[in-house]
Amino acid sequence: MTPAATFQDATARSAGWLSRAESWLDARGKGAWIAAMVLGFIFFWPIGLALLAYMIWSKRMFSKSCSTRSPMARHAYGAMKTSGNSAFDAYKADTLKRLEEEQEQFEAFLERLRDAKDKAEFDQFMDDRAKRTSATEGDDA
Repeated sequence: MTPAATFQDATARSAGWLSRAESWLDARGKGAWIAAMVLGFIFFWPIGLALLAYMIWSKRMFSKSCSTRSPMARHAYGAMKTSGNSAFDAYKADTLKRLEEEQEQFEAFLERLRDAKDKAEFDQFMDDRAKRTSATEGDDA
């Protein structure tokens, strides 16, 4: 076996181990990542530092959930099961539809609010810039 093949084989084995560890931590959520990082700092600080850098680089620190299936998706799956009572299932479907519409309306409201705030900040910046420009032109004259 050539040294290059040996290196590739070792790399594939370590990549498999690392991807399994990553999947295992993702399945347990952000708390597991933080616990692994803290333990890394306790036992050998470069490992903790490497985990912290990886968590920041991969955006695991700032995402809502580490797992590919969010808790909301798991909850939605449970909400789609039938209870066996058709009246209750119809009520549940109507309520879920109403809640989804309210959520969409609220998200649209938040977007309009952010846009209005951005516009107000930009208008303030332009006003301040115009005042500075007129003040410097007044000083030059």
